[in-house]
Amino acid sequence: MNISFDLDSTLIPNGKEFETENISKVAKLFGIEEIRKGTSKLIFNLQKQGHKVHIYTTSFRSKRKIRRTLKYYGIKVSRIINEKENRRVLNSLNSYASKFPPAFNFHIHIDDLKGVGIEGEKYGFKTIIIKPSDKDWIIKINNKLKELENII
Repeated sequence: MNISFDLDSTLIPNGKEFETENISKVAKLFGIEEIRKGTSKLIFNLQKQGHKVHIYTTSFRSKRKIRRTLKYYGIKVSRIINEKENRRVLNSLNSYASKFPPAFNFHIHIDDLKGVGIEGEKYGFKTIIIKPSDKDWIIKINNKLKELENII
Protein backbone atom coordinates (compact mmCIF):
# COMPACT_ATOMS: atom_id res chain seq x y z
CA MET A 1 0.00 0.00 0.00
CA ASN A 2 0.98 3.61 -0.51
CA ILE A 3 0.70 5.31 2.88
CA SER A 4 1.08 9.06 3.27
CA PHE A 5 1.76 10.99 6.47
CA ASP A 6 1.04 14.60 7.27
CA LEU A 7 3.81 16.53 9.02
CA ASP A 8 2.54 19.33 11.28
CA SER A 9 1.07 18.02 14.54
CA THR A 10 1.24 14.48 13.15
CA LEU A 11 4.99 13.79 12.83
CA ILE A 12 6.46 17.22 13.59
CA PRO A 13 5.23 19.01 16.72
CA ASN A 14 3.68 22.43 16.72
CA GLY A 15 5.00 23.26 20.19
CA LYS A 16 5.20 20.60 22.89
CA GLU A 17 2.27 18.46 21.75
CA PHE A 18 4.07 15.14 22.03
CA GLU A 19 7.36 13.55 22.97
CA THR A 20 10.06 13.81 20.31
CA GLU A 21 13.22 11.96 19.35
CA ASN A 22 16.50 13.35 20.63
CA ILE A 23 18.10 15.97 18.42
CA SER A 24 21.48 17.65 18.73
CA LYS A 25 21.84 21.41 19.07
CA VAL A 26 23.97 21.43 15.93
CA ALA A 27 21.20 19.72 13.96
CA LYS A 28 18.74 22.36 15.18
CA LEU A 29 21.14 25.06 14.00
CA PHE A 30 21.04 23.49 10.53
CA GLY A 31 17.24 23.57 10.46
CA ILE A 32 16.53 19.95 11.35
CA GLU A 33 13.12 19.75 13.01
CA GLU A 34 12.10 17.60 15.93
CA ILE A 35 10.10 14.51 15.05
CA ARG A 36 7.56 12.51 17.03
CA LYS A 37 9.07 9.74 19.14
CA GLY A 38 8.67 6.38 17.43
CA THR A 39 8.31 7.77 13.90
CA SER A 40 11.52 6.23 12.56
CA LYS A 41 10.69 2.79 13.89
CA LEU A 42 7.10 2.95 12.64
CA ILE A 43 8.11 3.96 9.12
CA PHE A 44 10.90 1.38 9.00
CA ASN A 45 8.45 -1.36 10.07
CA LEU A 46 5.84 -0.26 7.51
CA GLN A 47 8.45 -0.36 4.76
CA LYS A 48 9.67 -3.76 5.98
CA GLN A 49 6.07 -5.01 5.56
CA GLY A 50 6.20 -3.90 1.93
CA HIS A 51 4.38 -0.57 2.18
CA LYS A 52 5.62 2.55 0.45
CA VAL A 53 5.67 5.56 2.75
CA HIS A 54 5.19 9.14 1.56
CA ILE A 55 4.85 12.61 3.06
CA TYR A 56 1.78 14.63 2.10
CA THR A 57 1.68 18.04 3.73
CA THR A 58 0.05 21.39 3.09
CA SER A 59 3.19 22.99 4.49
CA PHE A 60 5.21 25.27 2.24
CA ARG A 61 8.50 23.70 3.43
CA SER A 62 10.73 22.76 0.53
CA LYS A 63 11.02 19.09 -0.33
CA ARG A 64 14.77 19.41 0.27
CA LYS A 65 14.19 20.68 3.84
CA ILE A 66 11.74 17.86 4.56
CA ARG A 67 14.13 15.22 3.17
CA ARG A 68 17.01 16.65 5.21
CA THR A 69 15.00 16.41 8.43
CA LEU A 70 13.86 12.86 7.66
CA LYS A 71 17.37 11.78 6.69
CA TYR A 72 18.69 12.98 10.06
CA TYR A 73 16.41 10.40 11.71
CA GLY A 74 17.29 7.67 9.21
CA ILE A 75 13.98 7.93 7.37
CA LYS A 76 13.71 7.58 3.62
CA VAL A 77 10.34 8.11 1.95
CA SER A 78 9.29 7.39 -1.61
CA ARG A 79 7.67 10.73 -2.36
CA ILE A 80 7.07 14.12 -0.78
CA ILE A 81 4.10 16.29 -1.71
CA ASN A 82 4.21 19.81 -0.29
CA GLU A 83 1.57 22.54 -0.59
CA LYS A 84 3.06 23.93 -3.80
CA GLU A 85 2.63 20.62 -5.65
CA ASN A 86 -0.64 19.82 -3.85
CA ARG A 87 -2.26 23.09 -4.97
CA ARG A 88 -1.03 22.70 -8.57
CA VAL A 89 -2.43 19.16 -8.88
CA LEU A 90 -5.71 19.83 -7.05
CA ASN A 91 -6.32 22.98 -9.11
CA SER A 92 -5.81 20.95 -12.29
CA LEU A 93 -8.49 18.54 -11.01
CA ASN A 94 -10.83 21.39 -10.01
CA SER A 95 -10.81 19.98 -6.49
CA TYR A 96 -11.72 22.11 -3.49
CA ALA A 97 -10.37 19.61 -0.94
CA SER A 98 -7.41 20.65 1.20
CA LYS A 99 -5.86 17.24 0.45
CA PHE A 100 -6.81 14.52 -2.02
CA PRO A 101 -4.48 11.50 -1.63
CA PRO A 102 -5.88 9.56 -4.63
CA ALA A 103 -4.48 12.30 -6.91
CA PHE A 104 -1.02 11.04 -5.90
CA ASN A 105 -1.92 7.32 -5.79
CA PHE A 106 -1.86 7.24 -1.97
CA HIS A 107 -4.20 4.58 -0.56
CA ILE A 108 -4.28 5.78 3.05
CA HIS A 109 -3.44 9.18 4.53
CA ILE A 110 -2.49 9.66 8.19
CA ASP A 111 -3.22 13.11 9.61
CA ASP A 112 -4.14 14.89 12.84
CA LEU A 113 -6.99 17.02 11.50
CA LYS A 114 -10.60 15.88 11.82
CA GLY A 115 -11.36 18.00 8.76
CA VAL A 116 -9.13 15.80 6.62
CA GLY A 117 -11.08 12.79 7.90
CA ILE A 118 -14.33 14.52 6.93
CA GLU A 119 -12.92 15.25 3.47
CA GLY A 120 -11.96 11.59 3.20
CA GLU A 121 -15.56 10.58 3.80
CA LYS A 122 -16.86 13.25 1.41
CA TYR A 123 -14.42 12.55 -1.43
CA GLY A 124 -13.96 8.81 -0.92
CA PHE A 125 -10.43 8.35 0.39
CA LYS A 126 -9.18 6.46 3.44
CA THR A 127 -7.72 8.30 6.41
CA ILE A 128 -6.38 7.53 9.84
CA ILE A 129 -6.76 10.51 12.16
CA ILE A 130 -4.33 10.58 15.08
CA LYS A 131 -4.55 13.21 17.80
CA PRO A 132 -1.27 14.89 18.76
CA SER A 133 -1.96 13.94 22.40
CA ASP A 134 -2.46 10.24 21.57
CA LYS A 135 0.25 8.22 23.32
CA ASP A 136 -0.85 4.96 21.60
CA TRP A 137 -0.71 6.47 18.13
CA ILE A 138 1.53 3.75 16.65
CA ILE A 139 -0.73 0.95 17.89
CA LYS A 140 -3.79 2.75 16.48
CA ILE A 141 -2.12 3.20 13.10
CA ASN A 142 -1.01 -0.44 12.91
CA ASN A 143 -4.46 -1.73 13.94
CA LYS A 144 -6.28 0.51 11.47
CA LEU A 145 -3.88 -0.46 8.67
CA LYS A 146 -4.60 -4.15 9.32
CA GLU A 147 -8.33 -3.42 9.04
CA LEU A 148 -7.90 -1.43 5.84
CA GLU A 149 -5.59 -3.97 4.16
CA ASN A 150 -8.59 -6.26 3.73
CA ILE A 151 -10.62 -3.47 2.11
CA ILE A 152 -8.05 -1.96 -0.23
